[in-house]
This record gives sequence, C-alpha cells and structure tokens, in this order.
Amino acid sequence: MARRTESTPLTLLPALKSHLWFASCPAPFQQALVERSRLWHIGPGEILFSRGEAQDSLCCVVAGALKLGSINPKDGSHHLTMYVEPYHWFGEVSMIDGLPRSQDAIADTDSTVMVVSGPLLMEWLAEHPENWRDLARLACAKLRLILTAIEDNASLSIEQQVARRLLFSATNFGQSTNPSVRRRVRLPQEYLARMLGVSRQTINKSLRALERERVLALHYAEIEIVDMAALVTKAGAINPGLPYPMPDTDADIKG
Repeated sequence: MARRTESTPLTLLPALKSHLWFASCPAPFQQALVERSRLWHIGPGEILFSRGEAQDSLCCVVAGALKLGSINPKDGSHHLTMYVEPYHWFGEVSMIDGLPRSQDAIADTDSTVMVVSGPLLMEWLAEHPENWRDLARLACAKLRLILTAIEDNASLSIEQQVARRLLFSATNFGQSTNPSVRRRVRLPQEYLARMLGVSRQTINKSLRALERERVLALHYAEIEIVDMAALVTKAGAINPGLPYPMPDTDADIKG
C-alpha cells in the first residue's frame, strides 16, 4: 500500500493537547510542530520507519495504533517495546542525537501519524533554542518509563507487571490530560507477552486470575477494566517521577 500524505490542519491542536507533554509546551512551539508536519496514512503491517534508518522526524499517532520494537531477521517475529495509540509522541531520540532509528515502527491497524519534518524543526529550534528543553522533557519522560520497566521486570510478579501495562495503556503512559480513564484497552495478549518477554499462556493465566477477581473482563483483542481502583492496587506504587492521573472512583472511568 502506498503512503498517502496531507497537510496537518491546525484544528488538530485541541486533540493533540490531550497529551500532557504537548499541552505543557508553549503555544508558539505547539503551532510550530503542527505547521512543520504532514499527516501520513499507513495500512496494517506497513512500516513507518525501520531500525537503522537515518531519519530525524518527530512523530505523533493521530489515529490507529503502532507497534514499536525490533523485527527478528531470522523468523520475522517482532519484539515489542511499546504499543502506542493517539496521541502518543515518539521518535524524539533520533531527533535529538541525529543517529539512526533504534526501533522499528509498524502500523497495527489503519493508522494516521503526524510526522514533523526534522530539518524544518531544526530551523525553528535554532531561532528558539529555549524549546530544546521541551524536546528534552519528552525524551526524559520516555527514559523514566524505560527505567521503570527494567526495575519492574527485576522485582515484580508477572501479574503486577500486567496490571501496570494496562494502566500505561489506559492513561497513554501517564501522559493523558483527560481526567477520565479509558475503560476498554485494545491490547492483544500476544502483544503483552512480547512486551514482558513471557509466553502467551503465562499472560493468559495472569489475566484470567484478574478476571476471576472481577478486576477486568477479557474480550477479543480487548481488555475491559471493570474495577480501576482494584487495578491500581494490583499495580502498586509507580515511580513518582511518572505523571499518573488516576481516577478516585470508577465513576471517572469512560468507555
């Protein structure tokens, strides 16, 4: 399928502000990002960029979902690092250091990605160097997530890691500005298994245990959070450096 691209309308700004990092950037920088970007429409299985490619664009999922990770050249399997949905930003590392991409980005469904031109953004940053700090904040937020995941892998049970991954997905990795938290999470069990480095059977066992406790309900390729308070308790304390707007009651959860 050939990529289709089109100009990014400024009317997208309100939706982009549902992401905490973008919402916290100065208004002129927000507008500069949109004006220096194009919307790329890609189909399921299509590669947005590959590991090792020399690209420096900054990306944001606008519709659909992408898998970030690396493809095993021997069997074509995909080691999944993150499963990202609207309005998640990524690609900032290559934008900052100018080195090749460290991961593959592959569309899981029909998706639209806002791709900010690296050269055009560099021109803006040369004239507005104070905005380099904003870009660094995005990279630091991602680094905190990675460090938390490494620590979780070494110290938490699989069930607790699963609970945290569900919270990550429901809150856009703690970056959602929406006071309501999604009730249904599109996160296939196979993807959870790849992210945590365990078998699908192990993930299914953990999810079934949470389902028996009425913390969640399992559906085809989706997981419904039934009791958010219970899920938060299962997940335990999360790195205080990560922003996590959690609901006080299930009344704050949306479908």
